[in-house]
Amino acid sequence: MNAPDLSAVRVLVVGDVMLDRYWFGEVNRISPEAPVPVVKVDRGEERLGGAANVARNARSLGAATALLSVVGDDEAGGAIERLLAAEGISAGLQRDPQVATTIKLRVIGRQQQLLRIDFENAPGREALAGKLAEFERRLPGSQVVILSDYGKGGLTHITRMIEMARGAGKPVLVDPKGDDYARYRGATLLTPNRAEFRQVAGGWSSEEELALKAQRLRQELALEALLVTRSEEGMTLFREHGVLHVPTVAREVFDVSGAGDTVIATLGVMLAAGEGFEAAMHWANRAAGIVVGKLGTAVVHPEELFGTADARNPQ
Repeated sequence: MNAPDLSAVRVLVVGDVMLDRYWFGEVNRISPEAPVPVVKVDRGEERLGGAANVARNARSLGAATALLSVVGDDEAGGAIERLLAAEGISAGLQRDPQVATTIKLRVIGRQQQLLRIDFENAPGREALAGKLAEFERRLPGSQVVILSDYGKGGLTHITRMIEMARGAGKPVLVDPKGDDYARYRGATLLTPNRAEFRQVAGGWSSEEELALKAQRLRQELALEALLVTRSEEGMTLFREHGVLHVPTVAREVFDVSGAGDTVIATLGVMLAAGEGFEAAMHWANRAAGIVVGKLGTAVVHPEELFGTADARNPQ
């Protein structure tokens, strides 16, 4: 399988963005106040998270990428804007002074995550309405739409966005959250992970039962395809005319943070480049195997994805 040409791909990402902050330090003793390690922080790092990480992954593969979201009128929102600009991502960020930008702070000691602290609340209605209007303006210039739902309130109008995009003939990929999948009806492809799918469809005791539940959900939501990512078990694609499973290609799992972002970004870029579902899934599976070998929210570059012989034949 030859590497596709991604130079003309145009992707529109919409969803919940966040700022991933990392504090790195040494751990040499236990606190006398409680049985917890003491981390002497010696450096910090900021990365794009959530839908912004999806956009970053699409951009890293070479696609022209636009991102729509809502952030607070605060320091963290400004940091996200700067990081997006540095990546060459066209950002339409609505500033809402009534909310604080979502921050996930991770404390790392001896290359292990010791603690995560979340700061978040939901955006206001005015900011969300402004995002829907800009979505309508940007839609004609995009080849594929990716909706990244982290359950933070930024995709209140997702049903309308799906209708608008499908009406314009654009494929819509959704990374879902929660147990209300009816709001994703009519999307082209959903990409729940194993736990998210189980939350909606219930458990299964065999591959046959999994396929039955997946196809039922796909039909109920009028999806062209449903992709269930299954961690160490790989990923499984369910379509009207069959099921395709590929095993994981991860050589070493270091950190699964943001792996779902990499999967849906790669899928979207590949579909926009003219690849079919099967080829797009193979590339996404390979990209996921690469990114889980990196610390924190990370991206895959074309030379990593396409640069070796086995990458060109990901069977």
